[in-house]
Amino acid sequence: MCSDRNISFIILFLCFVVSCSPFRKMQNIRSGTVSMSLSVPDEPPVEEEEDKEVEIDSIRGTLSDEPIIMNAIKDTETGEMVATDVINASKVTARFRNVAERAGYVSISFDVNVPAALSDSKWQLKILPFMAIQEDTVSLDALYITGRKYREEQLRGYQRYRAFLASIITDTTDFIRLGQLEIFLERHYPETYAMKRDSSIIPAPQAENLFGVTQREALIHYTKHLKWHLNERRKGRIGKMYEKYVKDPIVTEGIRLDTVLTSSGGDFIYRYVHTFRSRPGLRKVTVSLDGKLYEDGECIHEFPFPDELTFYISSLASLADDRPKYRMFVLERSVYDNTKAFIDFRQGSSVVDTTLGDNASELRRVLKCIDDVSAREDLVLDSLVIVASCSPEGAYSLNRKLSAARSEAVRRYIGEYVPEEWRDSLKASELPENWEQLGKLVANDTVMRPSARESILKMMEGMTDPDVVERRMSSMPEYRYLREKVYPKLRSVRFDFHMHRPGMIKDTVHTTELDTAYMAGVKALKDLDYKKAVSILRPYDDYNAALAFMSADYNHSALDVLGRLDDTDPKVCYLKAMVLSRLGLHDEALKYYDLCLAYDPYMRHRANLDPEMHELVKKREYNP
Repeated sequence: MCSDRNISFIILFLCFVVSCSPFRKMQNIRSGTVSMSLSVPDEPPVEEEEDKEVEIDSIRGTLSDEPIIMNAIKDTETGEMVATDVINASKVTARFRNVAERAGYVSISFDVNVPAALSDSKWQLKILPFMAIQEDTVSLDALYITGRKYREEQLRGYQRYRAFLASIITDTTDFIRLGQLEIFLERHYPETYAMKRDSSIIPAPQAENLFGVTQREALIHYTKHLKWHLNERRKGRIGKMYEKYVKDPIVTEGIRLDTVLTSSGGDFIYRYVHTFRSRPGLRKVTVSLDGKLYEDGECIHEFPFPDELTFYISSLASLADDRPKYRMFVLERSVYDNTKAFIDFRQGSSVVDTTLGDNASELRRVLKCIDDVSAREDLVLDSLVIVASCSPEGAYSLNRKLSAARSEAVRRYIGEYVPEEWRDSLKASELPENWEQLGKLVANDTVMRPSARESILKMMEGMTDPDVVERRMSSMPEYRYLREKVYPKLRSVRFDFHMHRPGMIKDTVHTTELDTAYMAGVKALKDLDYKKAVSILRPYDDYNAALAFMSADYNHSALDVLGRLDDTDPKVCYLKAMVLSRLGLHDEALKYYDLCLAYDPYMRHRANLDPEMHELVKKREYNP
């Protein structure tokens, strides 16, 4: 008897202890004794790094009717995600890490540490990481750690909701007493009942009115109105029933991990890796967490933010040489420029007709050029020579007179629109037949036969009488093509602007000016627009060009440029050490790193900020 009492007492005691376990967990959680935390991943010794086979990464989970484990590791050689159990690892207390920006992107990694005391089969822990980057706060993908019973209850809620949806009647014939309706019609209205199989016996209007009752009235009479109303009420409660049964919906979007724990025997540590686009001037980012604990779909505790982690961003763009760069050029006292206009004239005429062809728009464009020149304070117009040219058709002597008349006509027209002090500077000249331009057009023509092009060009060599050459060309089969397609391009008016720089005595002066193109390339480099920086700085073949190549991860091109630079510059040596290290030439990289420190010992501090240079130095420390 006593033995039975002892056994009963022990059973009651164990039940009490078990029932108090969640209560004690919550006491510890609410008191802050137990909480999740963040830590910087531990770094293995450098000599072991080459043997490292896997790195912990993240995967997105998929839903299943059964509780699932979705921890994974990524094989760095194959790139495949390999399933693993809950990770047990030691916690690292470092609160910051130096990370490198490469090709415009930054990758950070941190561990989310969840102690075993936060795990319970009835709970779900929602961890919401966020990152502070400059003035913005960016939410990262969430982590969900779900207990087995919690997930089972979620799935059970979906099952209940699906059962409720299945109870809603979608077939409207279920509301009609079809059997009774058919018996009624067959017994009292056999003609109408015959329409069940042959609608051609009685037309539809007659069928509706044969016995003073319509089809609608018969249908309403045999409708199960109570059943229909109950079904409509179910439809109206769809939203409420979803909230009732699915208290905490299973989320599939924006989730980095949703893992169901089958046991709570160990701490949960998740390696979180996040890669993002860097920003100009970005020096650091901070990471923290927002955590909530749920039971039965209700939040039972909100965790305070743990101490944040700080990642200091090292960018090669900070090594850019932004000193002004100047270019040497020769400044001429006399300045010449020209423009050409295709002004049409009627055959044999020299009258400027603004209604002919594109004359109006061409003349407006010329006047705009003249206005632009007159507005410049650094140039003074000496003369504007107007030269009209004709095609080789007709006698050369007549074309000379015609081109002179057309030049003078255009000069008079332009003179009406320019400032009065400019009118004496307008000069008229003539180019009777533009044979030089004809030679260029024929040489580049793709329509005429090559033999025809060669014949025409040969005729023009050493030409003494243009009329003879023109007559010989007129006998060729290609002459019609020349007249219709090529000759019109020779009838143009050229405007030659002859100017000088006021106050300049010497004919030429050597001077310098800021190279704005180069400085735009440096700005693009500092703004992390590496493709633009490379395209601008490539021709300069200097330090910043090499830095742009390295920033864009064009390491061989960078090494090629650095090989032509001065090795006595500590920054050049530093970049050589880094690019050689990237290419796997570690011994040679260390030589240039030592040379860099010999010129500038401060560069040692810079190397501590660049993770890849820091790793290079550590390799030598572990392998002297």
